[in-house]
Amino acid sequence: MHIISSIIHTLTDEEKRSFIVQLRQKNKRNDTKNVQLFKLLDTTATDKDLDIQIYGKKSKGAYHALCKRLHDSLIDYIASKSFVEETSEEMETIKLLRVSRIFFEQKQYKIAFKTITKAEQKAKTYALFSILNEVYYTLIQYAHLNPTLELDILLANFKSNKESLQQEENLNLFYASVQHELLHQKRNVVPVIKNTLSKFGISLDQDLTFRSLFKILEITNKTAHVTREYHTILPFVEETYKQIDAKEGLMDKHLFYHIQILYYVANSYFRNKDFKTSQHYLEMMLEQMKKYDNKYLKRFYPQYSLLQSLNLNYTNQATSAILMLENFDYEKHKDQITYLLDLKLSLIVYYFQQLRFKEALGILNDFYHSDHWYTEKAGIAWVIKKNLIEILLRIELDHIDLVESRVNSFRKKHGTYLKKNQEVRVIEFLKLATTYYHKPEVITTPEFIDKIQNTLTTLNPEEEDIFEMSFYAWIKSKIEGTTLYEATLRLVK
Repeated sequence: MHIISSIIHTLTDEEKRSFIVQLRQKNKRNDTKNVQLFKLLDTTATDKDLDIQIYGKKSKGAYHALCKRLHDSLIDYIASKSFVEETSEEMETIKLLRVSRIFFEQKQYKIAFKTITKAEQKAKTYALFSILNEVYYTLIQYAHLNPTLELDILLANFKSNKESLQQEENLNLFYASVQHELLHQKRNVVPVIKNTLSKFGISLDQDLTFRSLFKILEITNKTAHVTREYHTILPFVEETYKQIDAKEGLMDKHLFYHIQILYYVANSYFRNKDFKTSQHYLEMMLEQMKKYDNKYLKRFYPQYSLLQSLNLNYTNQATSAILMLENFDYEKHKDQITYLLDLKLSLIVYYFQQLRFKEALGILNDFYHSDHWYTEKAGIAWVIKKNLIEILLRIELDHIDLVESRVNSFRKKHGTYLKKNQEVRVIEFLKLATTYYHKPEVITTPEFIDKIQNTLTTLNPEEEDIFEMSFYAWIKSKIEGTTLYEATLRLVK
């Protein structure tokens, strides 16, 4: 896809209209082609021969120059829009700091000190350490002009804030280091996180800021998502949330972080099959989303809906889960592609569990992009789940040619990755599924049942990942002669 197309696809329909209006206002000639190029790149899947479509002949030089101008205009528009819409506390604090410096330069010292004091209070409230560093730097520079300022106290505050700033920098190093570890190993998750925290002098016993605790939970959640070891990280999540819960007075000041944290905690409990506790945190999440005139309702509604529907589905409320996703306004939230893909894949699974195979196939057929595209948007784990559910769906619909081609394609595309990451159970599951498809009579033989027990189950079922159990339930339902949904709920319990 053309890089400009990728940028255009980040804009809403309203933003696209606004950008076109802005382009037309800036155009000095009526024959400027930038609006035409914008519309073509917005609607065309390929950028082949666009120069001919625009100029009526091959004009690569003029076309590339036009692309460059349109690219620059888009970047300027997005940047300007972000500044106009920025109403965050951080931006307000920066404004106060800049204005105070102007007053100092103009020797309006009384109003300068009054303004910078407001900036200091705001930066302290919202733990904006880098801005607070600049505030103290400015105050120290002009301290001799204000006899009420005690320099020793000011220097102590400056030093204390430097330590907080260093802690935040260490947290970024921790975040990067854990991400690096994830690329090289997938086990012993909690020790990796704790050792890396210790390496950079970070402890949960410290008075960490709301943002710091959010960062720790964010990387913990990402780690568990990759390794699927949610059972090992749950105690750590609970320990971290206790520190957050103790900061009740700051929750509204960090509402965005608070909502995302509640999602991480609710998700951790869901993945550990504690649906009641997960639902409790989801209700708290929705309550926070509705604060201040639904300030963050639209932003977080897709991920809330995803987890809410999953809780419903795995507590024997499949009808409600399906209705929730069938009625979801996908167009309204199209800018959140990752969660939309999760929602649609979940609906396919719900249909599949209810033996509504044709409806599941209908949604699956809407996934017309390449696996590479979906990997970029939703991750490799999502692609593997999509491909596995398609194979099972083709088996149930007895699409014999497609079963063979999809299985061969899956092994070719993902075999190396799965072996490298010790995901042998996925490979074994696929073997057993295809064996059953070709010889359904083996399903009740002791050898086949033993093979399932030895390759697909562990000694600690409570530690099993709920999504992996859902695939295992398919084979179990065949052995027991029960419906897939019944087998799934029994396993999960």
